[in-house]
Amino acid sequence: MLDGFETLRIARGDVTLNVRRAGQGEPLLLLHGHPQTHAMWHRVAPQLAQRFQLVLMDLRGYGDSGRPAAGEGSGAYAKREMALDAIEVMRQLGHERFQVLAHDRGARVAHRLALDHPESVERLLLLDIAPTLAMYRHTSEAFARAYWHWFFLIQPPPLPEALIASDPVRYVRSVMGARHAGLAAFAPEALAEYERCAAIPGTAEAICADYRASAGIDLAHDEQDQEAGRRLTQPLRVLWGEHGAVGRSFDVPALWQPYASQFSGRSLPCGHYIAEEAPALLLQEILTFFRSTP
Repeated sequence: MLDGFETLRIARGDVTLNVRRAGQGEPLLLLHGHPQTHAMWHRVAPQLAQRFQLVLMDLRGYGDSGRPAAGEGSGAYAKREMALDAIEVMRQLGHERFQVLAHDRGARVAHRLALDHPESVERLLLLDIAPTLAMYRHTSEAFARAYWHWFFLIQPPPLPEALIASDPVRYVRSVMGARHAGLAAFAPEALAEYERCAAIPGTAEAICADYRASAGIDLAHDEQDQEAGRRLTQPLRVLWGEHGAVGRSFDVPALWQPYASQFSGRSLPCGHYIAEEAPALLLQEILTFFRSTP
């Protein structure tokens, strides 16, 4: 997928990150969600490469990036660490300052990236999330039923890992197929890529570590920011699917406004997987919000 995109392998310490890039113009970093890879951008990336210098990265633990051991408290998968991966990738590619488009788990990494490195992130467009701390604090029965994996993946090892690893394809299809648009929303080539990467040894452990970090060390970092009064200073735009669990379970603008000094956002007529369910609408939003090369 993504013919014409260059493939790079960029190391940060012991973790090697899988990166694709193409295009010219203003640098724009794209971060994917769970249980996906950079391939989730295939319906918008070719058009964006005409206006931006695109960098698509597989998060650590996902796609063809490295899967380090979780470490104490799953610290290797703290969003602060994953944000540093992004900083290293962009710096090695010559980008000290850039814009960020991110979905789901990648959007949580992007939130931390913009907070910790405001000098590097110019603008931020996040897809179908509310702040992690706010979502945990405002969890409802409806959200818990829709996002059951949030609570399954953080259970003590080795049960979640063992169940995922026993049939990773079934796990991917169960998580993604249960959403608004079902599996029909995904191109067969993209779904096959998600399934291939889910079956790579160590993926189950990495996925669980990602979510355990979000329910542990990431919440501690978020609470520290809240106590210190730290907010996003960049222009932040958030889009969410009107048929998705986030939009149905939360007042998304109300949850984001305390976290950002320049917030805007709206719902789109789709479910959770905006880039694959509503690519044309997303492209309009991207080209309106980000600074690009004509």
